[in-house]
Amino acid sequence: MVSPTSFITIQNLSKHYAEGDQQRHIFTSLHLDIGRGEFVALLGQSGCGKSTLLNLLGGIDLPDAGQIHIAGQRVTALSEVERTRFRRRHIGFVFQFFNLIPTLTVEENLLLPLELNGLATAERRDRALELLDRVGLSDRRRSFPERLSGGEQQRLAILRALVHEPWLLLADEPTGNLDTTTGERVLELLLSLHRQVETTVVMVTHSQDIARRADRVLVMDAGHIREITA
Repeated sequence: MVSPTSFITIQNLSKHYAEGDQQRHIFTSLHLDIGRGEFVALLGQSGCGKSTLLNLLGGIDLPDAGQIHIAGQRVTALSEVERTRFRRRHIGFVFQFFNLIPTLTVEENLLLPLELNGLATAERRDRALELLDRVGLSDRRRSFPERLSGGEQQRLAILRALVHEPWLLLADEPTGNLDTTTGERVLELLLSLHRQVETTVVMVTHSQDIARRADRVLVMDAGHIREITA
């Protein structure tokens, strides 16, 4: 039964991959509830399934069994086309390696989610460009990603993920490829925008500093998730 108070409900989720003639079970009968607007840090050893869980939440991949509900929508029951539409409109992604489109300028990368969702009104475009100014990128709006530093690229990637005000932001080690100082600035930006947009955030990280700032800290281990309480 889907919890009426949960924004994300995961029920009996199972996923495995074939490795040669063996089956590698990532998790079996996983259960999890996440509230609307929560900032959740997801910790665990490399290869334990954290990124796999993000891909399932984002509808990029499907589980072998079980269900995922997001805002009451049973994502795992949608067709591939329906999942793509749902993901494009309601989910934002931030990755460790930025994933900006190299042939688009800073401004074009930022506005792309609005264009794809038919939201590129003059008001929304102006608001997006105000965000560029807020993070010190307004003078780079005509530049291409290759001309930006790593920190600048990640700032742009975060803005792009949130510009269409998604319900859910999925972040996979977003500061893992940055130096400590730049990573701290990027994290502060993400936390600030998270509070402003009131989106739900699930972030895979190895950073204890990020974990200390999260509303909840979950640890994935041996196919199970446990919560760390203060």
